[in-house]
Amino acid sequence: MNPDRRDRLRDAAVEVLAEAGGRGLTHRAVDTTAEVPPGTTKNYFPTRDALLRAVAERCLERYRETTAHMAAAGPGSPDREGLVAMFRALVENVAGPGRPRLLAYLELQVEAARKPWLSAILDPIAASDFEDFELAQRAAGLPVTPQRAAIVTLAMHAAIPHLLADGSDTLAAAGLDNPDRFVRGLLQAVYPESPDGPKVASAAAGDAARPHSC
Repeated sequence: MNPDRRDRLRDAAVEVLAEAGGRGLTHRAVDTTAEVPPGTTKNYFPTRDALLRAVAERCLERYRETTAHMAAAGPGSPDREGLVAMFRALVENVAGPGRPRLLAYLELQVEAARKPWLSAILDPIAASDFEDFELAQRAAGLPVTPQRAAIVTLAMHAAIPHLLADGSDTLAAAGLDNPDRFVRGLLQAVYPESPDGPKVASAAAGDAARPHSC
């Protein structure tokens, strides 16, 4: 089978899932979106589960491409402000360029609740976020523990559905109507700044280079 056409179909399937949801993910809809002859998608992915697997694998590939791009671009400013800028960009991306992929990802998570094999494909995405976000917090010189890092990551993940739904009252209640304020408030709640913040940050940066017991 043609690998370029296969990727075209997978990308179209991501788009269909994002726009029409799980019920709208059909072979015919993917054919239409990919602008290929009827029956093409079914030839590549004969069943709905095969189509779901294709979408999940494509989302995983895109996630890895994004993280590789971010790693190649460098960590940015290795301090609290650099972390704020990174997290703010991630929040803003949800309602921007990342919206289709994240909508598809949430639809896949709903399906995965009843399909363990699908959950196994998606699991590396969230697991990697917990690891990468903890490393980013350590690099910023914060007094990190696995528990604190997990709280920050969970809060970032929990923001995604609300940002996608774009309900003004909910966004205002959560502080998500202002991404910069949301990120700063989250970090302040987990890592309160002291009056002599720079000294604390410097000491924490030294600790980050050493193994933590918890």
